[in-house]
Amino acid sequence: MRLPDWRAATTTGPAIPSIDEVDFRALYVKTNYVVETADGWSLVITRYRPVKQPFAQPLFGEPLLLVHGFSQNRHTWTSGQFVKNLLFFGVDIHILELRGHGKSSLDFQRERAERFKRPVPPDLKYGWDIDSYFLYDLPAAVSGVKRITRRERIFYCGHSMGGMLGYGYTGIHDDFEGLITIGAPADLGRGFMLLRMLAHGAPMLGGMIDLTLASINAGGQVGGVGQKLLARGLGAVNSKLGRRLEPESRGKLRFDAVPVDLILKFVERQIGKAEDSPLYQQLTTKVNRLINPERVGSDDIRWLLREGGEREPRKVLEQFARWIRRGEMVCYRTGYDFKRGFEKIQIPMAIIFGDMDPLASVESTRSVYRAAKSEYLLWRPVKGNSHIELTMGHDIRQICYDIKNLIEYARTHRHRSPALPRLR
Repeated sequence: MRLPDWRAATTTGPAIPSIDEVDFRALYVKTNYVVETADGWSLVITRYRPVKQPFAQPLFGEPLLLVHGFSQNRHTWTSGQFVKNLLFFGVDIHILELRGHGKSSLDFQRERAERFKRPVPPDLKYGWDIDSYFLYDLPAAVSGVKRITRRERIFYCGHSMGGMLGYGYTGIHDDFEGLITIGAPADLGRGFMLLRMLAHGAPMLGGMIDLTLASINAGGQVGGVGQKLLARGLGAVNSKLGRRLEPESRGKLRFDAVPVDLILKFVERQIGKAEDSPLYQQLTTKVNRLINPERVGSDDIRWLLREGGEREPRKVLEQFARWIRRGEMVCYRTGYDFKRGFEKIQIPMAIIFGDMDPLASVESTRSVYRAAKSEYLLWRPVKGNSHIELTMGHDIRQICYDIKNLIEYARTHRHRSPALPRLR
């Protein structure tokens, strides 16, 4: 017997197209809006507002805030088909760019300061840390999405650091209807020995980076001295600096931010040169364990490397290193412990990670899964995926269906108390 085509027109409505058959540009109206933080930053949120389609969109109008990870920007979500897949379901997408990233750039802060005759943020020159994201950027973005959509509660999805911020925020706030984290560890460094070694060697590593990157922040004279010292080795640092630098310059030999954008663009150029040779596979797998080239298109990853990298402050790296050394996730300005808040998470939650990801793995996500009290709790590795391709690779569709299922569940259980067992 011939089975009917699932897309065929029926008496209940028109034919349902596949996602690939729908023009991406027909699914949304794109706008930007600005939210102001309590400490003086203007952050840009890019909105993809869904357009009603002739086929069913089960999640039409449900607001979802997307937050990128370390040194990333909005292109974390737009490099592949992530946004399109969610728009197909009718999700109202809001993409936050944290301070100093993407459209929330340093130049944008200067433009706003001049326009409104106000001072620039005091930490403008890469003086912020993870606490700044947690205490100021996230609350401003959540309030902005709620105001724009006129909703009391919204859905949240964070990649990597964005997911870690989501864990902490959910433990003390009641703004979310559901939480999705993608590649977001709850115990950073657990099961990843190389990262732990780097964190424990951070003070010495910071000194080496100071020398390497000094010319970016301290001018040509210091940069020239730094290059000569690097050629002679780390052992010459103290004595040479004391003799060669003027007293007023000695304190300036310190980097403010890691130029991740420049590093990624360099990597992209090398991939471009090696793409048509056997070196491409080695370059993307052996050199960088965070990408599995078999699960993402080379054009997409090269575009992300060119456009999706941002400079990240020294203080952010130092806070991450401290978290790893101490086995903690703490907002140091307030003393709030993210991990103690895990058991207060009761909303539907999906913890999604790649089974090849050294950052977010079974080991590094287990604690939040075990502690959370959510009745709907999905804890799922995506086969064959590492870290970066989770938001842009070949398995986007199944990840977006996980998000769809969580939102649908939350919609049908909005006024129901927890009772059902966890999903795993």
